[in-house]
Amino acid sequence: MGYLILGLFIFLGVHSVRIVADPWRTQVRARMGEAAYKATYSVLSLLGFALIVWGFGVARETPVMLWNPPLGMRHAASLLTLVAFVLLAAAYVPRNAVRARVHHPMVLGVVAWASAHLLATGSVAHVLLFGSFLAWGVLCFVAARRRDRLAGTRYPGSTGAGTTLTLVVGLVAWAAFAFVLHGWLIGIRPLG
Repeated sequence: MGYLILGLFIFLGVHSVRIVADPWRTQVRARMGEAAYKATYSVLSLLGFALIVWGFGVARETPVMLWNPPLGMRHAASLLTLVAFVLLAAAYVPRNAVRARVHHPMVLGVVAWASAHLLATGSVAHVLLFGSFLAWGVLCFVAARRRDRLAGTRYPGSTGAGTTLTLVVGLVAWAAFAFVLHGWLIGIRPLG
């Protein structure tokens, strides 16, 4: 469990600097230079991610259960992960209605993904992992919206084509992950 906690601390810590110390982040980027800052950020993110994956895998070998979620929660989790994949697609597909409305769809996608997994699982490792990402996602979204308001940020409008493409890409990616990739990568087949 220690490696999981260390990984979460490093990964979410690096991704939280803008939330808690944006002026300091700006100074460090200026002092280091953009390329060196991004390289350091990337190395620390990869290190944190690797520790999360390894620590979570070790913790899953001897799970400590806090509760056993009802079977119906799997259906709710499937629906929330579909929402998460659409939000993730909205972060990359230009001029879609989702991004035009929520402005930070990737962060909301993390919130939906983490919430889904908290509904469907009940071990200490799952609560630690997904609870940490849920808390981070909420804080990050609030901070990003505050930055937008202070800066007067305006987001471009949407088109029907952009919105349709977002929904199609999100649905196809969700289906591929739910039916194939989740089992192959994680070892659990949520939908069969």
